[in-house]
Amino acid sequence: MSDAGAVARDQLRSFVERIERLEEEKKTIADDIKDVYGEAKAMGFDAKVLRKVVAIRKQDENDRLEQEAILDTYLHALGMAPEPEGAS
Repeated sequence: MSDAGAVARDQLRSFVERIERLEEEKKTIADDIKDVYGEAKAMGFDAKVLRKVVAIRKQDENDRLEQEAILDTYLHALGMAPEPEGAS
């Protein structure tokens, strides 16, 4: 095998090994996150709602507000939106 082939093989092996290490770290972190949700649930918090809160906090505020407005429009169109306070 040429020197170039050996270098390419070594680089490939290096990439694969780095990816494998990162995948293992990702699994460890995912397990840690799962444990935190479990702790929160044991303390009486709703894990599904916590996941939604985390997702909402990741969103850009303008995107979130736009999505909420569209959701509100859809719910009103389907008769599923709560009546505004004082309306009767």
